[in-house]
Amino acid sequence: MRHENTLRTARLGLLLAFALILGYAESLVPLPFGVPGMKLGLPNLAVLLTMYLFGNREALLVNAARVCLTAFLFGSLSSLLYSLAGALCSFLVMTAVRKNPRLSLTGVSCAGGIAHNAAQLAVAVFVTETAQILFCIPPLLLCGCLTGFCLGLICRGVLASLGRDKRAGRKDG
Repeated sequence: MRHENTLRTARLGLLLAFALILGYAESLVPLPFGVPGMKLGLPNLAVLLTMYLFGNREALLVNAARVCLTAFLFGSLSSLLYSLAGALCSFLVMTAVRKNPRLSLTGVSCAGGIAHNAAQLAVAVFVTETAQILFCIPPLLLCGCLTGFCLGLICRGVLASLGRDKRAGRKDG
């Protein structure tokens, strides 16, 4: 039992490190669009993998640790505020819609991407007290959906290569 716990902790640590690396790589790639703060959401791949391989509690832990460590290492207090809002909202939405048996992993990921961007827009409106920010809704929601779909496909491929069921993250057979 002790060996299993050690192995589980090590794997979760690797997923957290993967999320941090993806977050750092994402910060190096500026998107050529006119919407400030638009990103690909690459660290969400590690959160999705954690959710489907280990469960919601572990995914929340990896997600929260990633947000806090990323803000501490590469960001600021304001980036922490935006990231926490987006990550928490995205996680809650993905957890809720994952219960729908008709929704695939890519659908769960799309919902998470959209929720992440919507939460960050809400924080931006609150912080700046400027409703004009809402004009960014269409491109940000489209970006969240497209990147969520792509990350969902990648996650599905990784789970398939690990021999895991696409919906529940259980071993096949």
